[in-house]
Amino acid sequence: MSEQPRLGYIGIGLMGRPMSLRLLAAGYALTVWNRSRDKLVPLTAKGAQAADSPAAVARAADIVMMCVTDQRAAEQVLFGPDGIAAGGAPGKLVVDFSSIAPSSAREFASRLERECGMGLVDAPVSGGTLGAEQGTLAVMAGGKPEHIERARPVLAHLAQRFTRMGDAGAGQVTKLCNQVIVGCLFPVIAEAVRLAEAAGVDAHALPQALKGGFADSLPLQVFGARMAARQFDPPLGAVAIMLKDLENAAEVAKGARVPLPMAHTAAELYRLLVAQGRGEHEPSALVDLLAGKR
Repeated sequence: MSEQPRLGYIGIGLMGRPMSLRLLAAGYALTVWNRSRDKLVPLTAKGAQAADSPAAVARAADIVMMCVTDQRAAEQVLFGPDGIAAGGAPGKLVVDFSSIAPSSAREFASRLERECGMGLVDAPVSGGTLGAEQGTLAVMAGGKPEHIERARPVLAHLAQRFTRMGDAGAGQVTKLCNQVIVGCLFPVIAEAVRLAEAAGVDAHALPQALKGGFADSLPLQVFGARMAARQFDPPLGAVAIMLKDLENAAEVAKGARVPLPMAHTAAELYRLLVAQGRGEHEPSALVDLLAGKR
């Protein structure tokens, strides 16, 4: 194995594309795969090699990174007929940036090691597409210490913070804590924007006016402005993804007998947006929901 590991990336979506571009810019040899092959074009134009399956990525790479929508997609990529396990080998490593159920992360780590000898780090991220573009993501990881340390030099090009939270599944639990906070913030910011608008105050000025105070946050600065301007394109995240994460948090909370009243209320608002056909919109669309718009 060469000093600089060969990398693979599976799932070239809103997060995968900028993360892959950063890895290419850092000089890594990168093999990529995505269900929609047209999304590979910007990466192959920069020197990435396109593979015809996740198994082919695993055969070509020492460390395979992936970012897919949910645990069903993750299971298919890992263990489908042409999945990572089919091309994997002992000594190789998977770093999964997807946000999935902690129980699935634990199951997948055990199964991958059993079937092909590969290690798996569950490493969900926070920071959105802007963080992915700038390499300032926060990564919360679960897995064996030696696996996480092996991935650390690579992730230094993607994240400003890479924290081991415990064994397999711990990264996903931490991401759910993150999503409980962020998922509840979006409706509250939308309420503040609507209150300012209804009371005749310039809602566009709210982020600047509150900057540095106790109400300030990165979501307020980024999404408060987008809500006030009704600027939702290009989308920074998706309502359906946030709802999926809050539902996973509710499942963990149920097993631990922990009440999540705020997260439950927020989830119902996201569920309303999904019912309106706005699941692919960013969570800023909540401001329209509160304004009675469809």
